[in-house]
Amino acid sequence: MPPDEPSAPDQPEAWLRVTREDLALASARVPGVGFAPLCFHAQQAAEKAVKAVLLARAVTFPYVHDLGRLLDLCRQAGLVVPEDVAQADLLTDFATITRYPGNAEIGLEEYESGISTARAVVTWAEDAIGGRSRRP
Repeated sequence: MPPDEPSAPDQPEAWLRVTREDLALASARVPGVGFAPLCFHAQQAAEKAVKAVLLARAVTFPYVHDLGRLLDLCRQAGLVVPEDVAQADLLTDFATITRYPGNAEIGLEEYESGISTARAVVTWAEDAIGGRSRRP
């Protein structure tokens, strides 16, 4: 499906598509763009990936940014959440503190850690959904 083609919001594949878009934005080191907006997109990628998994498992989830809460729902649904994915809870604050000036001083190390965690969550989500949504 082309990146700008509309898709059904009740399909895990649609969520994974926007997940990958957020991850691509988070990974793009564009001159003049600081780490805060990139970390926001890393958090969004992880959040949408977890929600895709919950949707694939027919688990109702709240529209919240709290990755710890969402991962708890995954565990309650019987999913194994590996430690590198559980670390996604540390990304939760990026959903809010990165939106306004002066709220977040994010350095290279924190950014790289956030990207690494977001990638781990996306890979886990693709595997949890069965790999059917992976790009070729």
